[in-house]
Amino acid sequence: MTKDQERLAQLIDAAKRAGADRADALLVASRSVSAMCRHGVPEGLEHSETIQLGLRVFIGKRAASISATALEPGRFSALAEQAVAMARVVPEDAFTSFVDPDQQGSYDIAALDLVDSTATPGLEALLERARKAEEIGLSFEGITNSNGASAGYSRVEIALAESNGFSGQYVQTSHSNGISVLAGDGQTMQRDYAGHSARHLEDLDTPESLGREAARRALARMNPVKPRTGAFPVVFDRRVSASLLGHLAGAINGASIARGSSFLSAYRGKRILPETLSVIDDPTRPRGLRSKPFDAEGFLPASFAFVQDGVLQDWILDSRSAMQLGLTNNGRASRGVGGPPSPSISNFFLAGGTGTREALLEDIREGVYVTEMMGSSINGLTGDYSRGASGFMIRNGQLAEPVAELTIAGNLIEMFASLHAADDLEFRHGVDAPTLRIDTMSVAGS
Repeated sequence: MTKDQERLAQLIDAAKRAGADRADALLVASRSVSAMCRHGVPEGLEHSETIQLGLRVFIGKRAASISATALEPGRFSALAEQAVAMARVVPEDAFTSFVDPDQQGSYDIAALDLVDSTATPGLEALLERARKAEEIGLSFEGITNSNGASAGYSRVEIALAESNGFSGQYVQTSHSNGISVLAGDGQTMQRDYAGHSARHLEDLDTPESLGREAARRALARMNPVKPRTGAFPVVFDRRVSASLLGHLAGAINGASIARGSSFLSAYRGKRILPETLSVIDDPTRPRGLRSKPFDAEGFLPASFAFVQDGVLQDWILDSRSAMQLGLTNNGRASRGVGGPPSPSISNFFLAGGTGTREALLEDIREGVYVTEMMGSSINGLTGDYSRGASGFMIRNGQLAEPVAELTIAGNLIEMFASLHAADDLEFRHGVDAPTLRIDTMSVAGS
């Protein structure tokens, strides 16, 4: 048991002495450094360290949470007494969270490979990474300005202990690099960006490659037009396709289902995607940006196909939402130090795509290829979907002129049912999808 786990055990003991029937405690300690520059001049050099501590106590069906920013054992009794006093006066909750100890445990932390063992980068090294990305981006003819470039590093330690005996701790590191540049002048100016995050520095895109990507994207957007209004095939670039999975995750979240606020509430066990496609959540993927050895309730994690061969298998559940719905907890709890757990995804991705991106485009005579979206109007009850977008026209299977200031609209139930996916899935974020195509959407342009 580590020193932090011992401290959490002491805090839980203090809660039980104060009158709690059971308790859990969470510690999150982070250290981060970041550097930003614009035209090579440092604009932000930051170094921060934080410690957050959360205690949740239960008295019967009542529960209360309290947080602090210190780990002084001399304050544990007062903190526990305050939490217990709060729990005595809150209303009872018939679905107070509880995880069977037999379901708890820790995945092989070493196999997750979440910690970069190389030396922590200093501010000068981070500033040099940012400068390199910006230097390459500004070297392209037609790139006229920079919004800045950045690089960062963080190390986070997470420890969880419960009064039933569960105790676990893990560490995760993260490296990041990003750049944004401008092309053109005045009213014709266009902006674009490139960025990447990874657990290990060796997996991070080089600053030079990010600078080139940002510049090329910005230059390609020059002199956009508005498409004509109509119904067209719409293809979502990998940079934005994961947003559709985000809407799916929200719609199958157990808390939303329990509230009756999801357009997919009647679809459990039914087909929602084409039969070739599956949606998987995998908290055990090595070096994953959201991988973890246990969830926020100490549940032993496992990969799970929430959509298998097009059929919706289950909701995203923590213990409370599982109890509300009379289902089995599938271990998707997430929480901060100041509140109770709630259902959440980890490494969430769409699998089963076939064929190249070019094959996805080749039979489209006229369509829209979306590379960026802004704004959002999503009706959680009906699935009606409307978002601002920009990108390129597709003409005779090829990308053509850039387009901007358009709106794409449809209904997510129909959109999910008609998805076509390419085979170009990459794991770069917490939510990932390949290039996606929807055969018909409403496009509002000129």
